[in-house]
Amino acid sequence: MEEQAIFTRAKHIRDVIRYIDRFKDAAVVIYLDDRIIDSPLWASHIRDISLIHKAGLRVMLVPGSHKYIDKILAENNISWERKNGCRITSDDAMPLIKTAAFDVSNIVMSSLAGEHLTAVIGNWVRARAKGVIDGIDYGTSGEIDRIDSDAIRTVLSDGFIPIFPCIGWNLSGKPYNISSLQLATQIAIRMQADKLFFLVPGAEISADYFSLPAGIGLSPESCIPAMNIDELDNFLALNKTANRSLDTDEQALHEHILSIVRLGKTACMQGVTRVHILNSSLNGTIPCEIFSDLGSGTMIYSSNYGKLRPMERSDIAAVLTLIQPFVRKGYLLPRTENQLESQYQDYIVYELDGGIRACAALHIYDDKQAEIAAVAVDETCTHIGIGPKIMDCLITRAKRLALDSVFVLTTQTTDWFESLGFRPDDIATLPEKRKQLWSPARGSKLLRMKLR
Repeated sequence: MEEQAIFTRAKHIRDVIRYIDRFKDAAVVIYLDDRIIDSPLWASHIRDISLIHKAGLRVMLVPGSHKYIDKILAENNISWERKNGCRITSDDAMPLIKTAAFDVSNIVMSSLAGEHLTAVIGNWVRARAKGVIDGIDYGTSGEIDRIDSDAIRTVLSDGFIPIFPCIGWNLSGKPYNISSLQLATQIAIRMQADKLFFLVPGAEISADYFSLPAGIGLSPESCIPAMNIDELDNFLALNKTANRSLDTDEQALHEHILSIVRLGKTACMQGVTRVHILNSSLNGTIPCEIFSDLGSGTMIYSSNYGKLRPMERSDIAAVLTLIQPFVRKGYLLPRTENQLESQYQDYIVYELDGGIRACAALHIYDDKQAEIAAVAVDETCTHIGIGPKIMDCLITRAKRLALDSVFVLTTQTTDWFESLGFRPDDIATLPEKRKQLWSPARGSKLLRMKLR
């Protein structure tokens, strides 16, 4: 097998192993839109949930029941209306709503049984009537009052998967219809989950449906792979008004995704580590989101996802692996372990979920010049703006050191450096020490940025 193919395959396997170790025993809440049940990918999603459970993640499932409740009420000629995201019905609709909610949960439980997993449907949610607000009587709609976290932890510790219907009961046993989206969010918050997933048909955050913040990184599919809270606030501000270019169905999906994004912000602000919005129309979206750096959907996070930091000695092996493809293509000169050992303090790295995904060095010379060298960004991360961030960090460092200029030597990436503000210069202007290392045979071009 070709060396590059082996290298690429090994890299993916290492990433999966790293994530399995990182998320072992992690608490994961997954919201399942009930439209997925009738899709061709239902069995595949259930199998993926089974796999992540077997990998050691503690899975909790919240199936939505919107479609099934609509159907059973229509079949029984019971009318309803929606106000502020709540279904308003008369009391005689509640037995039917409860039937539909438990039917969906039973479908999920039966599907998991087909994967040899045991799931439990429980009444762990206490609710109260939503009541009358601004003159609107919300009838059977309820608000979450309490979640029995201790009982849920017991179920999880026994190796079972808890399933939560969209029903809550008050202290006297009266049932209320609660929002499955709100329920999934509150379970994640109260269980302090590591991850909260919203698996919804068509849920993609791209320029096709939304206004996107300027300069935000995009995936190869032109979707936002991740947003921190600040970027999220900017995104919500840009999308406050309806997108009039969308048709009715698209507009409904647009508003639905925005409501999920707002819930994601609430969850992150209250202790959930990460929230993931996934398109259920993509086969394998759940494991791809968990076990790869950029995933398959949009992640919302508050901190500790991707960061620039100084290189440490323990990073040497990872950096050598990172630059290997660029050396092979002739973009970079080879580095040895001894070279990195002696120069690691010149380097910064970009760490993404515990993996080194980019690096660069600032080598300073006596005449107030510095070279930015060994710039490498993992090909899986080239679309999220790491390259400009790492360059900006080193240029800022050079300015703080009161250097006159920074330069780069390159054979194949002239256009990219010029787009960042570097301009061609004469090799004769190199510091004498660096000029001695320049090879006419390699023919690297010099580009320089003046800092003052």
